[in-house]
Amino acid sequence: MEKVIITLRGTPGDEAWCTGLRTDAAQTLLESGLAGVAVNVRDDAVTDSLMTLTTLDPPAIAVVSLWTQQCYGEQIRTATELLAGLCQQVSAYLVTESVPLPPPPTAPGERTPGLANVAMLRRPSDLDQATWLHRWQHDHTQVAIDTQATFGYVQNTVVRALTDDAPVFAAIVEELFPLAATTDLHAFFGAADDAELSDRMARMVASTSAFGANRDIDTVPTSRYVLRDPFAPADTLQR
Repeated sequence: MEKVIITLRGTPGDEAWCTGLRTDAAQTLLESGLAGVAVNVRDDAVTDSLMTLTTLDPPAIAVVSLWTQQCYGEQIRTATELLAGLCQQVSAYLVTESVPLPPPPTAPGERTPGLANVAMLRRPSDLDQATWLHRWQHDHTQVAIDTQATFGYVQNTVVRALTDDAPVFAAIVEELFPLAATTDLHAFFGAADDAELSDRMARMVASTSAFGANRDIDTVPTSRYVLRDPFAPADTLQR
């Protein structure tokens, strides 16, 4: 089974657009027989997050994760065409998924609690792939968990783009935070006071700087909806 991430870019949609993406569009994706479907969308609950960073033009407004038997098969072609009709630009990526901190399970279609911050990472040209991966996954992963109020952490290393003219990303990361983290840096970093906040931020910046994630990055605040978990027991899956 392969995982494909599709990014949707354009003018941020209103709440009706966000709801339609995670309901009507997601239902069409489910009916195609995909093994897994998850929708992350920048909706009213999270859109004003303090941690939003944007280099893409137009910006990313949603991310759809799909699990399929063939990244080059009909399911992904159909999904890409469907989602392209809902925004200005879509880009699809084949990824490998690592899960240092599994998100909490939810009922199919139910909103995952909190803020799901999605980051698109680029590898600096002065770092080779092996060095970049080691600094990100081996050196940085535990720092990210230790210095932030993270309760879910999914790392997706990009294998290759599946659509033409896709922005070049090295990885797409999803981290879950308490909802208060949208407007409160103390809540984002899990800091009890200003001194602890300063310490945690300094450690985080030092760690991200080592692999270039302190610059040229997009972070998209989203609400997360898992419509079909590819790893859930069969009797809990939405049909």
